[in-house]
Amino acid sequence: MAEDRAKYGNALVSYYVKLWNVKYPGGKLKINRYSVKWGFMDVVDSVGMERGKEILDYYFKTSRPGHPIQWFLYNFDKLDGIMDELADDELNKINVRAQTKARVEEWERRQNELRNETD
Repeated sequence: MAEDRAKYGNALVSYYVKLWNVKYPGGKLKINRYSVKWGFMDVVDSVGMERGKEILDYYFKTSRPGHPIQWFLYNFDKLDGIMDELADDELNKINVRAQTKARVEEWERRQNELRNETD
């Protein structure tokens, strides 16, 4: 089990490095993979490997300058909460659009009925 934690921690470090290199081509990222592995192991323990990748993807879409690894490790839980709020907000928007569409269709149906009655 401890080997899996280390494996997933290392995999998440590698994923971070990959995203960083895509965001900052030609830049030089200097990290101590051994020390940050522990932080990423905590990320995996808290949210799982797949969600950790999703949070990293979201992090690199933000405007945080330099996307420092330590900032991510201290704030990944906040990013996770923001992502949940954004997903909930998107669902709410979809529901509101559907309700609005239903109201408009009902209004148009009534308008057509009124027109037909007056003809």
